[in-house]
Amino acid sequence: MRKDSEIMTINDALVFNVDTEGKSYPLTPTANRTVQPIALMRLGVFVPAARNKPVRGGSVIDASDDLRELEIAKSEGYTSIMIRGNRLDMSTDFKTWIGTIRAFSKYGVNSNKIELPFTEFAKLSGIAVDDINKRSRDRFFNSLNRLASVVISFKNKNGTKAFITHLLNNALYDIEKDTIVLEGDARLWELYAFDHKVLLQLKAIQALPRKESAQALYVYIESMPSGFIKVSLERLRDRLNLTSSIGTQNLAVRNAMKELEKIGYLTYSEVKKEGAVYFLIHSRRPELLPGE
Repeated sequence: MRKDSEIMTINDALVFNVDTEGKSYPLTPTANRTVQPIALMRLGVFVPAARNKPVRGGSVIDASDDLRELEIAKSEGYTSIMIRGNRLDMSTDFKTWIGTIRAFSKYGVNSNKIELPFTEFAKLSGIAVDDINKRSRDRFFNSLNRLASVVISFKNKNGTKAFITHLLNNALYDIEKDTIVLEGDARLWELYAFDHKVLLQLKAIQALPRKESAQALYVYIESMPSGFIKVSLERLRDRLNLTSSIGTQNLAVRNAMKELEKIGYLTYSEVKKEGAVYFLIHSRRPELLPGE
């Protein structure tokens, strides 16, 4: 396995194997899975789209605890790490992010700046060739705009030193050449070198079209340790980061959990203890296969 200090490009952090309980798993993104650092999955960077609202709004996430082990944070003494930017949705932005990861895995061997045909980028993001048109191109352009708007800032304890970068440094779309150029920051992608990452199976996401709350909870739950888990209704509500009433949010969580059970991803039960509601998740099957 590469050491953190040997991570020179984004591709370096994506393609090695990780030994987990004596097993080796390739971390190369494919059409059916993508590598996602647990921090991005747990923090709620990608959330359901705000319905019936012309403006998406922004979000501020305190990522100090989740990203403090980044080499840049440790070496420079950064203790405050914040993520700010537009709300990123599950329906478009998450797919665009998946396409970005897969593109870097395929083309980012020697550089953190890559160029590829736009049609290929769209396919890497899960868009069928027949669906690549002006509307989908505009949607991707707007999504890349939102990804590039996400700022990750680092600051030391007394505020005398700070570092600011982006989830995606920049993107260039050449309409005449029909190509796209993407550039990322390897100092952030170094977090992929950590052992605490997962291979996110895309089969469940694909089985939940237009069900963004269920998609978001799947991404969150899949980041948790394997085996039985107990999670509160309040925590799942916070993960969705919805703007509706508490009652409506609770209903959204319950409906999302039912959808996840319906597609065969998990089995669960709901309990109430000392006035708080919890979901007991008994089993999970990311590939939606019957339990062995």
